[in-house]
Amino acid sequence: MTYELTIEPLGQTIEIEEGQTILDAALRAGIYLPHACCHGLCATCKVQVSDGEIEHGEASSFALMDFERDEGKCLACCATVQGDVVIEAEIDEDPDAENLPVRDFDGTVTRIESLTPTIKGVWIKLDTPMRFQAGQYVNLELPGGIGSRAFSVASPPSADGEVELNIRIVPGGQGTTYVHEALRSGERVRISGPYGRFFVKKSAAVPVVFMAGGSGLSSPRSMILDLLEEGFTLPITLVYGQRSRDELYYHDEFLALAAKHPNFRYVPALSNEPAGSDWNGFRGFVHEAAKAAFDNDFRSHKAYLCGPPLMIEACISTLMQGRLFERDIYTEKFISAADAQQVRSPLFKAI
Repeated sequence: MTYELTIEPLGQTIEIEEGQTILDAALRAGIYLPHACCHGLCATCKVQVSDGEIEHGEASSFALMDFERDEGKCLACCATVQGDVVIEAEIDEDPDAENLPVRDFDGTVTRIESLTPTIKGVWIKLDTPMRFQAGQYVNLELPGGIGSRAFSVASPPSADGEVELNIRIVPGGQGTTYVHEALRSGERVRISGPYGRFFVKKSAAVPVVFMAGGSGLSSPRSMILDLLEEGFTLPITLVYGQRSRDELYYHDEFLALAAKHPNFRYVPALSNEPAGSDWNGFRGFVHEAAKAAFDNDFRSHKAYLCGPPLMIEACISTLMQGRLFERDIYTEKFISAADAQQVRSPLFKAI
């Protein structure tokens, strides 16, 4: 059965299926509602129901208090409708957002490579090309009741219907273990997307700095390749950190890009490289490498951060000490159910 969902203040009415969440219906209609964990735990997607009846689903009693439920609030990521419904949401206008509708895409795994001892590159040729903005992510559906997992797209939008995912194995993680140990070339898979509001604010026309760690390189790689393909002429800096040289992937590619494009600077950093190795690059953490590369002055930049929570926290502190503030700092917006329960830094409320 299909109902009508009206989203204010847009005044736009869309169709929503019985059992479909409010968030999913909105995203598939090309309407972005703020969200993060998608597990009913973080409260980012909280909206006001002004007319109609909803079912709260698995909304946490901490993310959505009893008095808020009585006031007609719900979490869009897990709330379903029981008839026609009107909601009021905070809709942010973003001149750089393409507001692409979320769709389902079937495809074939064409290649799987070990990029590092802990990160697999997975290439999927889609039956129908997916339009996305560099920096966005997809949900990959996995079999055997595992469900879907979110992964950033590492390839640029120009990659002709093939998407690349860089997937780090998480010890004990059911989804990443399946990808690393069971997924094979030739296997048919389904993804949904594109998701997220993590993309370059090109309209700002200012230099950009990317700070990444681990498999957090995925989004910056897509964004950097896209910028260089478009002929972006302002300075672009990538500060990328890993523990050791064998974990530093796409190193040669970025060295080649830096040699080819005068406006692109690549700063690799290793935090735990053996002292006797032949590594002659920066030794230390991402935030330390960035501070040294910019002489602790990040003014007039936009910064894009991707990586483990501790790295993000340290980078935010460093950027703020270097006189770059919240309005110019952006991070990945999707987080896991476990992440959603962690306390976030008071320095940066948007994370």
